[in-house]
Amino acid sequence: MYDDRYGYPGAFTLLACGQCGHRHVDARFTPEQLGILYSEYYPRSSMPLDSYAPYTELKGFAAWLNGERSSAFRWVPEKVRVLDIGCGFCQTLGYHNNRGCESYGVEVDSNARRVADKYGLNVRIGVFSAADYPANHFDYVTLDQVIEHVVDPHQVFAGISQVLKPGGTAIFSTPYSYSLPARIFGRTWMNWHTPYHLQHFSHASFRLACEKAGLELLKTRSITHSEWLRYQWLHSLRYPRIGQPSLFWAPREGNGLSFGNIRVRALNLMHRMKINHLLTRLFDLLGKGDNALYFVRKPAAG
Repeated sequence: MYDDRYGYPGAFTLLACGQCGHRHVDARFTPEQLGILYSEYYPRSSMPLDSYAPYTELKGFAAWLNGERSSAFRWVPEKVRVLDIGCGFCQTLGYHNNRGCESYGVEVDSNARRVADKYGLNVRIGVFSAADYPANHFDYVTLDQVIEHVVDPHQVFAGISQVLKPGGTAIFSTPYSYSLPARIFGRTWMNWHTPYHLQHFSHASFRLACEKAGLELLKTRSITHSEWLRYQWLHSLRYPRIGQPSLFWAPREGNGLSFGNIRVRALNLMHRMKINHLLTRLFDLLGKGDNALYFVRKPAAG
């Protein structure tokens, strides 16, 4: 496998467990290499502060058709204490605060500090560590498209177990490499996202990770945003060679993926006609969509 978005050099081996089906990219980075990987290749957020706006409540049929309940934070009820691990530019924290929650965030991208300082949000910059929070403290913990990036997921699961209250809930969203699109597109499936996505959970491996941390997997749901399939078509249209950035994900001036291109126009027309939406809802109905939601509980004391 190789970086088919931003052109980070090198090839990596994708390993799979013959028992539980967990897939793992065998990439070992020094701290210096990680810094280069994410600062020089992975595009960091540059959202203008004045455009910051919390997410709002979902309404109507369009939200279902678009797959907008694909994010873990959407399943958090009102008036609870919640920790969002990987809170990005903090729209989730504003959303929770507006619903009467006591919200906390942790984010490795220091750009989040600008938003947190301006809007008075409770955010820690750095890697999640349970030692930063009281034990048995949160009603809910959420991770949206985060657990696949971590080097040691068992350490993260154990930390979540430590900070959750007995009876508390953790909700994860993560790409599902046993989806139908993953089988259809093969090595050009966009969510391999090597070497940024290191962990690809099967349902069995996710359950085992929960059990090892003393957590209980309550349910698994397949809900995928319909935009993902449009991205997948465009990603596959101009799949790059090793060491080259994608014209879709990292366009360069003068040689980007032109939206006047007849194939691009056809793909965009297909999206406007809601064909991607209907296909995505079908994949999810079969439990084989690209995005898995996992609902996990910490057993109540006693």
